[in-house]
Amino acid sequence: MEKNMQTQFLETVSLIGQESQIISEERKITLDQLAQSIKDSMANFGFAKVISVCTHNSRRSQLMQIVLQFLADQKGISGIETFSGGTEGTAFNYRMVDALRHFGFDLRVDKPGENPVYQLYETEDSAREDYYFSKRFDNSYNPQEQFIAVMVCDEADVACPFVPGAFNRISLPYIDPKVSDDTPEEAQTYQDKVVEIAREMRYVVERL
Repeated sequence: MEKNMQTQFLETVSLIGQESQIISEERKITLDQLAQSIKDSMANFGFAKVISVCTHNSRRSQLMQIVLQFLADQKGISGIETFSGGTEGTAFNYRMVDALRHFGFDLRVDKPGENPVYQLYETEDSAREDYYFSKRFDNSYNPQEQFIAVMVCDEADVACPFVPGAFNRISLPYIDPKVSDDTPEEAQTYQDKVVEIAREMRYVVERL
């Protein structure tokens, strides 16, 4: 973190940038829809607010929020703001926090507790203004209208067929890395999920 933000993650992203062929054509259709929705929101409102939604707002939705914002910022795209939420609030799972830290994201606890609040530091002494914690998608911290809802798990997709206030709603489910919890594959599974979502979010950002 001494030189710049998430150097190791940038190196990983540069490697996966050549891997777009790994993304299925069917998946690309949905990712193209997300990219177009972001462009439409920018054209209509002058901004694009994206809320990634999963059941517990603990793993996949938190990951997508952080990665999409980072990649958009790195490309110099202004006006994109990312958020996350669940159908219920629990906690930002420490395993996903550890996986993000593995790639250089300097997440630090700002407020400890059962549902700790994290900040993301861009340098040793400078944090982003965003706060990362588990919450419902309609929590007051999130936008209440003119946002894009991205459903990143099947359960939330079924539970929320209609998202009040959403400009658009897109179903983009990912397999929950929770399946590996408390197994020898745990750390690698979570790191692989970071790479998977980064690959797809890079695909989206490259089309903006």
